[in-house]
Amino acid sequence: MEYTIVRSKRKTIAIHIKPDATIEVRAPLKTPKSEIERLLAEKEKWITQHTAVRRERLESRAAFALNYGDFVPMQGREYPIVAKPGNRVGFDDESFYMPPNLPPESIKSAVIQIYKLAAKRILTAKVIEHAKRTGLTPTAVKVNSAKTKWGSCSGKNCINFSWRLMQAIDGVIDYVVVHELAHTKEHNHSAAFWEIVESVLPDYKERRAELREVEKRLAGEDWD
Repeated sequence: MEYTIVRSKRKTIAIHIKPDATIEVRAPLKTPKSEIERLLAEKEKWITQHTAVRRERLESRAAFALNYGDFVPMQGREYPIVAKPGNRVGFDDESFYMPPNLPPESIKSAVIQIYKLAAKRILTAKVIEHAKRTGLTPTAVKVNSAKTKWGSCSGKNCINFSWRLMQAIDGVIDYVVVHELAHTKEHNHSAAFWEIVESVLPDYKERRAELREVEKRLAGEDWD
């Protein structure tokens, strides 16, 4: 089994399966290699399973491409990508439309452009809606291309959302919006923070679980 060792002043050994399906062992500075080998042998089944998942995701991402006729989600519903005469790119509640004869990479770029425009409009509206319900108001609402964070709240209460959030269903989008609004009052995940979230969305745990399913799907798609 091939692996790399990263030693530091940590107290325990941890096995990390990296996104490229390689194995990294994080160990205390003086941990004997024999001890690392013993742990790897004990965890062989777990390692095999998780590296297989990573490799499957890598293969799926490598094969990911968008073409006319494919369906992509907007707020959880699937819509087709269609060619429309002219130079305009947009979404009309029936389809993602764009000029004809674009190559796959250009189609993907056009779809991302549509997501970004929709995200700014829809997420700003949702922030205003939930701000009225909570009495919490951010200093600004911005859209970015974050891959690992659906949303974030700065120390100055500026809220950022990833455009990728537009692929989730409306109830999940609302969860992320309320989550970040709650951070404008509680910059942590304390009990007080979750009380704010739950006061608006009593079923927030179910919504959060649905968000994890969106994360799993996107892990196998190349939207970069």
